Amino acid sequence: WLSFQSLRQLSQRTISTASRRQIENRVAEKQKLFQEDNGIPVHLKGGAMDGVLYRLTAGISLFGAAYVLYKLAEISMPKKQN
Repeated sequence: WLSFQSLRQLSQRTISTASRRQIENRVAEKQKLFQEDNGIPVHLKGGAMDGVLYRLTAGISLFGAAYVLYKLAEISMPKKQN
């Protein structure tokens, strides 16, 4: 119990005394990027990672739809009785 209490005090001290760095406000830059009329769909304007996430999501969705159709076909067929 003593070690747990000392660990708790240490973690509180570390969190409360940690220096907080200021984060630069880049909202205006992002607004310009996303409002720019360059022919790129808005869901891909964030960069290469947006493209990867889009393709991954589309792939998972297609796999899920195909799997549902497979399972529907499988349960619609009567099982053989031995």
